[in-house]
Amino acid sequence: MPRSALPTRAPRQRAFLFGVDHKDSPALLSLDDSLAELARLAQTAGLEVVGQDTQRLSRPDPNTLIGSGKVIELQRWVEELRAEVVIFDEELSPRHLRELQEALGEELQLLDRTALILDIFAQHAHTREGALQVELAQYEYRLPRLTRAWTHLARQAGGAAGRGGTGGVGLRGPGETQLEVDRREVSHHITHLKRELEKVRAHRSRYRAQRRRSGTPVVALVGYTNAGKSTLLNALTHAGVYTADQLFATLDPTTRRVRLPGGHHVLLTDTVGFIQKLPTSLVAAFRATLEEIAEADMLLHVVDLAHPNALEQAQAVHETLTSLDIPEVPMVTALNKADALDPPRPDTPLSQHFESAVVISALRGQGLEQLLAAIERRLFEAMLPLRVRLPHEKGKLISLYHEQGVVESISHQTSGVIIGGRLPGYLLATFRPYELAPRRPARRSAA
Repeated sequence: MPRSALPTRAPRQRAFLFGVDHKDSPALLSLDDSLAELARLAQTAGLEVVGQDTQRLSRPDPNTLIGSGKVIELQRWVEELRAEVVIFDEELSPRHLRELQEALGEELQLLDRTALILDIFAQHAHTREGALQVELAQYEYRLPRLTRAWTHLARQAGGAAGRGGTGGVGLRGPGETQLEVDRREVSHHITHLKRELEKVRAHRSRYRAQRRRSGTPVVALVGYTNAGKSTLLNALTHAGVYTADQLFATLDPTTRRVRLPGGHHVLLTDTVGFIQKLPTSLVAAFRATLEEIAEADMLLHVVDLAHPNALEQAQAVHETLTSLDIPEVPMVTALNKADALDPPRPDTPLSQHFESAVVISALRGQGLEQLLAAIERRLFEAMLPLRVRLPHEKGKLISLYHEQGVVESISHQTSGVIIGGRLPGYLLATFRPYELAPRRPARRSAA
């Protein structure tokens, strides 16, 4: 084939990054480290980073976030570096976005951290559920920022309406602007997507109820993006989940069965990775997926041991779990990527900062047996007292108590079977609806 006939790849858009440090901005990572992470996000989105700049402020400018002099300097950087995209390392308010866009020119693409993450999620959502969740987050992000630049948004997106949703544009009323029509149309899309996601939530809820009736505990993988959760899932289960050295390489949850060293089985569920400054719109839109974490019997926290900000990343994960109101459940920490340490070593001082920590390399298969043993100990050795009355028709639950628990007393009555004993912590939620008050010791009569 002649050289001129070879297919060519479209050049990547040139992106310029901007970070702001002020008292109202999150300070989990330093300004430089946060910008380095933003650069990784931009590269994951397929952009070429050509430069960056920062500004430290006592307080953000109400109009443009950054000072007027810095806006002029940013214009010069954009022209000099021929940047096509400017990305701010925090969420821009609708006013900031509007004023900056006017100052920098309509031909320049202006994004903030949230819009960039949404773009990456849109590229990596391969299931209907994932696509719905991303689309909802995108529309909810864009609605308050809708201007003439965003008109005909829904028709461009080809989203829910095109799939049998709320349909096309309604007739414009008297005196109604095109912008108002577009806002109403986006609102209709949001309503439709929420209805579709409620169906997804209901389906997931039924599926989780079915799993719980089987008595198999669920372990949810959580961790910072690119910590190696999917690599670990593949190493333990041969799941074949896509992995790559990039942020948010996988988005859609995957569940696989794992056999523990003592013969017990668990269901291991991979979930979307977390990141600092995780947009609240994403947390809300991904509620159906994140409920997998809320319903889990144990969390397996995967930490990138070799990352210089490992502790800060772990803190971001814990803060996100707290914001999601995740109930207290046992946790095991997998300190991953031990093979990337220089020199590689089987232990690390970082272990003291984490609960039930095991040093592993999911890529090399190191420490996995010890990790599975730690999961088994946490799930099955913590036996908690519980006295229940189980109806006769709940034969599976009666058998489950005998198989997984320690029966200390049993009484067959017309209303059901009363069982007293101890159960693994992961089964408490299954048996709570049938719980009886603990027996009180007999009161001695006064002499």
